[in-house]
Amino acid sequence: QVQLVESGGGSVRAGGSLTLSCVASGKIDGISARSHTLGWYRQAPGKQREFVASISKGFRPIYADFARGRFLVSRDNGRVAVDLEMSELKPEDTGVYYCKRAYDEDDIGANGDWGQGIQVTVFS
Repeated sequence: QVQLVESGGGSVRAGGSLTLSCVASGKIDGISARSHTLGWYRQAPGKQREFVASISKGFRPIYADFARGRFLVSRDNGRVAVDLEMSELKPEDTGVYYCKRAYDEDDIGANGDWGQGIQVTVFS
């Protein structure tokens, strides 16, 4: 059974930091998440879900413009997890953050599975 379990959300004052983690389990066609692209999206109230960052099987990171320089995405194939270290947080970073496992070695946009989402609230 494929599962993505997120943790680490919460409330933080603007300028602060939070780290989100997502542990991926289960195999698709015999392939574990170690061979898939992992990443993060977010959805603010009243807005569409948007891409935040991803990291490929080969550890190549990609960032949305708003995340570059403030967020750091990493993966740990021992834990089979993807982490998102967020710093210099702004109120506009508030939203529900979703972990995604894409069934592709390099493309977060491929079909995949989603975590249940975790709330991040940044207050001023």
